[in-house]
Amino acid sequence: MKKKCRLNLIIYELRNINGNLMPHFFGIVFPNVMTFLLARVVGSQVPAGLQQEAATSVMLTMSLVMPMSTMLLGYGCLYSTEIERGIPARIHLFGIHPASEIMAKIIAELIFLTITFLIFGIFQVTVMDVQRPAFLSLVCLIVSLYLLGIILLVISHSIAAMCKKFSLTFGITMALYFAFMILTGMMGIRTDQLPKPMQSVARTLPMTYISSDFIGFWQGGSYNFMPMLQSFLFFGAASGILLLISSRPEHKSSAAGL
Repeated sequence: MKKKCRLNLIIYELRNINGNLMPHFFGIVFPNVMTFLLARVVGSQVPAGLQQEAATSVMLTMSLVMPMSTMLLGYGCLYSTEIERGIPARIHLFGIHPASEIMAKIIAELIFLTITFLIFGIFQVTVMDVQRPAFLSLVCLIVSLYLLGIILLVISHSIAAMCKKFSLTFGITMALYFAFMILTGMMGIRTDQLPKPMQSVARTLPMTYISSDFIGFWQGGSYNFMPMLQSFLFFGAASGILLLISSRPEHKSSAAGL
């Protein structure tokens, strides 16, 4: 019975995601369209021999949009809407443990994120002229994007639990979304062109290393992973602190009473 309940919950969460247009547009349409357009623009500004490398660099940078859009924007907006409507409290009345509910959300979001990765990958192979990666480099990218997605989901879940309002949650997650894009070189400004204090902040974000460094070993070679691993630890710890704050009794009781 528990397995059936969990499967039903996952299907329910997938239906909720499917009814939310934000992750579909920003997680599927936007990264593919922007990769195509930016690769054309950047490619026209470099010698012919470097156009494929430039397109690959754009592709690696835009791959970050998928976990950021799906987990940070999409999930935060969806969960805050549920809290406003009192849906989590009603689900708990049916005897479903909050941990099972959260696990179903995580699994459903990861399934959707996997779909966005597959569509993005097919688009790169069939439409874009990008460099073929070394196997370990590709695995490193995929693992990094999944880890980033989980951390961003924890952050958006915590923000929604504390704000308990769609409008406030959307405003905060959207501000974080664009702040991350600016700091990590996704808005046309390289991280090393930013002011020194902003560079220091950017070095604590895993997206910075994926955006700027992965092109260096995309087709093989060595890379010092320590700074990126440290950024993942810091980013993960920050999300854990947010989750602990959002799990305080006053946040739970307030959300349950909506």
